[in-house]
Amino acid sequence: MLPSLPPHRDFRWFLTAQTVSLLGTAMAPVALAFAVLDASPGLGDLGVVLTAYMVPLLVFLLVGGATADRLPRRTVLVAANLGSAVTQGAVAALLLTGRYALWPVAALGFLNGVLAAFTTPALRGIVPELVPGDRIRQANSLLASARNATKILGPSLSGVLAASVGGGPAIAFDALTYLLAAGCLTRLSSLTAPTAARRPSDLLADIREGWAAYRRIRWVWTVSLCFCVVNLVQVGTWQILGPVLTRQLADEAAWGFVLSARGAGLLVMSTLMYRLAARHLLRLGVLAGVLGALPLLALGAHLGAPWLIAAAFTAGLGSSVAGVGWDTSLQEHVPSGTLSRVSSFDDLLSYIAIPVGQLSVGPLADRIGGFRVAAAAGVVYAAAALAPMASAAVRRLPHGRPAAAGTGDGAAAAPPEPIGR
Repeated sequence: MLPSLPPHRDFRWFLTAQTVSLLGTAMAPVALAFAVLDASPGLGDLGVVLTAYMVPLLVFLLVGGATADRLPRRTVLVAANLGSAVTQGAVAALLLTGRYALWPVAALGFLNGVLAAFTTPALRGIVPELVPGDRIRQANSLLASARNATKILGPSLSGVLAASVGGGPAIAFDALTYLLAAGCLTRLSSLTAPTAARRPSDLLADIREGWAAYRRIRWVWTVSLCFCVVNLVQVGTWQILGPVLTRQLADEAAWGFVLSARGAGLLVMSTLMYRLAARHLLRLGVLAGVLGALPLLALGAHLGAPWLIAAAFTAGLGSSVAGVGWDTSLQEHVPSGTLSRVSSFDDLLSYIAIPVGQLSVGPLADRIGGFRVAAAAGVVYAAAALAPMASAAVRRLPHGRPAAAGTGDGAAAAPPEPIGR
């Protein structure tokens, strides 16, 4: 049973919307991966489809962050969810009718990436508007618990569906969940736009102001830079080689169980994080995040499905601490008026190398072998994830300090996430 906050009507609707949406989202990657792999030879098409999603996400992140700081974040999220329902519905229609073609699916992935660029900063920025400041960690724990609970059932069910009837039904369900989530979000109170949005300013000026705030916060850009390296080696390897290598070691269904095991680890730890009150939450998250390298190392060592499932579970434990710690640190120490913009710069730097990794992992695997690529990625992942500990700003950031007070260590004192930290 998930922990609960005291009654906060808006947060309950927000939590419901996220849970419904993320159940479909947890099913979609497995279904899409196997649908593309079955419809096309080699790894090229899957790399193109995943890259088509990531490129617009990166290009429009700063616009999405500025928009979420200018407009009511509820409005941004409702519009983005409705758009995602349309695009995912179109992908499902192509798969269900047997009319898969690379470029239409890639084009729809491009549109999904644009919508995600507006969704991601708004999601992180809206939480402090829904709960009191001293309950942010608990709220993030609840959101993470809901997200991770969907990762237990979703991938396994999707893997079974992909092996039996194809990926179309799972993608169609994802489209439906976006529509239901939009309906839940309309039930939120009429939240006002952040303070920064109510002064005369153009979008470019807002982006520049966000950059100025971001570069002053040393611990944010330090972690962002290190996770740029993590995502370079992890995302493409896991998304593209993960299902292929697991199928070689076991079968298609095993990949779904691997993802579900990771989801179980995430759920267990995110539930515990509701009660855990570390003095230096960010430092704890960085140390725990190193465990995320274990599944790649297990793949690289040719370990069987039971060992891979155990590694994925352990990685989930560490990733949950890292994710809750990061979101909470941003929301506690970055003022609301710049939170979405600072988050968008963080995401941009963290994710900018992902398309490079996605496009290069296939050729690298063809050249030196997929298992060797996975092993090397695991080693680099572990080193990069641990690197932020070299920064005193990361090690010493306290937990629980209100954003209005600033951090006292490079933060802006006034006018901040399957594959997350």
